[in-house]
Amino acid sequence: MPGVITTPNADELLPAAARNNAEWCAAVCRGGAFSAGAWSSARRTPPLYPDAVTLAPGASAAALLAGTDTDSPGCSVKDSFADLDLGPAGFEVLFEAHWIHRPAGAPVPAAPGLEWSRVRTVAELEAWETAWDGEECTGLFHPGLLTGDIALLAGSADGVVVAGAVASVAAGVAGLSNVFTAEGVPADEAWRGGLSAIADLWPDLPVVGYESGEDLDTALRHGFTVLGPLRVWLHTSSRRDTA
Repeated sequence: MPGVITTPNADELLPAAARNNAEWCAAVCRGGAFSAGAWSSARRTPPLYPDAVTLAPGASAAALLAGTDTDSPGCSVKDSFADLDLGPAGFEVLFEAHWIHRPAGAPVPAAPGLEWSRVRTVAELEAWETAWDGEECTGLFHPGLLTGDIALLAGSADGVVVAGAVASVAAGVAGLSNVFTAEGVPADEAWRGGLSAIADLWPDLPVVGYESGEDLDTALRHGFTVLGPLRVWLHTSSRRDTA
């Protein structure tokens, strides 16, 4: 990416970012299996979540797809190193993005304007997911996610959730994902809130994630650098958004 700062030790951090993301996907999907090269689910995953995530470059496409259900509609694969060719297996690239990294101990951003808290109850979880979805709570984010290594973060104004993010710890890094704001709330507010919470909860861990487009630009404004590219592939028997 011309003009964008990249991370010098990306070769070490990129696999950690991929593993962290796969652990989060496994938690949301309530299972799946890890191998040396990938995480995969033999049953269809919930909307917005992949059926497999590669954990190392050079993964075998045949072995990866053997652990997923490519017969029913919606199978998707997160190609963490953008080095697979799944076209011959009936897939097409759904979108491309970049892994990002922010070092441990980086300056904490300016104090957010909203009141931020960690989601701890089922009622708070339902309110958080309703705000994240923009319409309703479907149960995608289940109570099993309210654990010590996962923090669903809510930014509220007058008691109403208007921003949020997820922070999850695995592979020696803190993953920041699902960053959102309600209409009229600046995107920077959610990034400030998420990063401030991680600095309080896990100050010694680097922060990773992945973004594209304007969200990537926002992340870079908040001290992230680029680790490398990724792709998400979707089986062409069906079109389904995935994240």
